[in-house]
Amino acid sequence: MGVSMATAKLWVERWERQQERYALDREERFTVIADVVEHVTAGRAKPLLLDLGCGPGSLAVRLAARLPGAEIVAADMDPLLLELGRTHHPYAARYVEAVIGDDGWTGALGLHRPLDAAVSTTALHYLSEPTLLRTYRRLAALLRPGGVVVNGDHFAQGGPPCSALTAHVARRRAERSRAHGHEDWESWWAAAARDPELADLFDRRGRRQAALGNHGAHSNELTLARHTQLLRQAGFPHVTSVWQFGDSHVLVAVKGSAGLAHGEKCG
Repeated sequence: MGVSMATAKLWVERWERQQERYALDREERFTVIADVVEHVTAGRAKPLLLDLGCGPGSLAVRLAARLPGAEIVAADMDPLLLELGRTHHPYAARYVEAVIGDDGWTGALGLHRPLDAAVSTTALHYLSEPTLLRTYRRLAALLRPGGVVVNGDHFAQGGPPCSALTAHVARRRAERSRAHGHEDWESWWAAAARDPELADLFDRRGRRQAALGNHGAHSNELTLARHTQLLRQAGFPHVTSVWQFGDSHVLVAVKGSAGLAHGEKCG
């Protein structure tokens, strides 16, 4: 049921280009997430990181390059994307099939010590608000004191004027970068479905989607302020956005009273 290295390389590289249409300044966002993780894990010989909604390992492989001593667990519910990641980025992470937010989902991760950081990019907006709160609470339980949740995503703004402004800035930036010249999400999936080497994985993916129903089918469209409230409710007293362009943010939540690695307080 696996795929060849050549096939995985082809589809992962096309995935990377396709995602540039949607994640504004995607590479800079990845870099900022790595900056945060590097800071909070300074001095730790083998930090333990969890990549939530990892897809084919885009963020995990960049974190592995920045922090070669880190142990990375990469979780996603999509068996096809996970197999592409396992094949194309086999040494970046340990890939785990799990439905984030479901009952008992963390049991599949095989964690043997507290997490130093849980990271995600353009994935958690698919969770409903109650599921997201449960997930934030579970992450708070899994993290060591001073550990962080780092979420890079598009966050709705608190009112039509602000939403219109940030959407316009994001759209103009995308036009200047010519990212909209790449294939879109639907085209990528349609093309991948025609590859006979991926047929078995698409069959598994279809069965998984049928079992999950509408899970993750729509964006929750929660505002940055609401994410901040949910994180604080879940046990993260320090929450701040460390990077923004348009409606794209990197939001960081720090567990407990330990603060950041050097004692700063935020938010």
